[in-house]
Amino acid sequence: MVFSSLTFLFYFLPLTLLLSFARRSIKWRNGVLLGASLLFYAWGEPVWVLAMVGSTAVAFLCARKIVHTKKKRRRRLWMTLSVALSASILFVFKYSAFFVNSFMALFGASWRMTPLRLPIGISFYTFQVITYTVDVYRRKARAQKHFPRLMLYISCFPQLIAGPIVQYSDVADQLGKRRTTPDDFTEGMQRFVIGLGKKVIFANICGKALSSMPLAGSAAALSVGGAWYAAFLYTLQIYFDFSGYSDMAIGLGRILGFTYKENFL
Repeated sequence: MVFSSLTFLFYFLPLTLLLSFARRSIKWRNGVLLGASLLFYAWGEPVWVLAMVGSTAVAFLCARKIVHTKKKRRRRLWMTLSVALSASILFVFKYSAFFVNSFMALFGASWRMTPLRLPIGISFYTFQVITYTVDVYRRKARAQKHFPRLMLYISCFPQLIAGPIVQYSDVADQLGKRRTTPDDFTEGMQRFVIGLGKKVIFANICGKALSSMPLAGSAAALSVGGAWYAAFLYTLQIYFDFSGYSDMAIGLGRILGFTYKENFL
């Protein structure tokens, strides 16, 4: 599911907002948002949502051990264990096929490993898990006492797929206490609409223009001017796609009571 899909715009988002604002209790709002976020991720990754939950659980337990361990060597051990396990999941999905196939080719074997399909957003949530554990180890952040809140930080659907990059210290207090004013809701919705326009009007149109060009053919299929034009369109597509998703994420966060930092500031 993506922010620009009709399913998200007409069903998922309105229902999530209605349920979220049905009660003022932060436990209720966190519960609704966590359930919606897991559903959002499971919509495209019904199996690998367990990898995200498992990685978060390991970080939660290791961070608690870090806090309650006085010896620096053991604290470093728990931090290293958490980082290694989280990074290993990302490594398996991204690079296992490359290294296995290189090893098989080295010995002349004909068998090749099929690359694993990369779960959506795995890089984003893996680095969030790692930075959380490292910040707790460095005493830059307090370890979260409630697993559902840490799970919400990792899986929160506005920033789960394409950012913006959110550090735990930026939203730690907001996980336990936040509210949305009418101005927050209005400004957040305006930011979301701007991002949606960037994605649908500019990024998608540039993508369609590129798909109509003979880019898959030989190098002689395009003139020099055509090649520059294609490069220009591709640059615009990448920029408006990323910028649009960031605007939509920041806007959604504002609506739900979170203040996300701007990218690259």
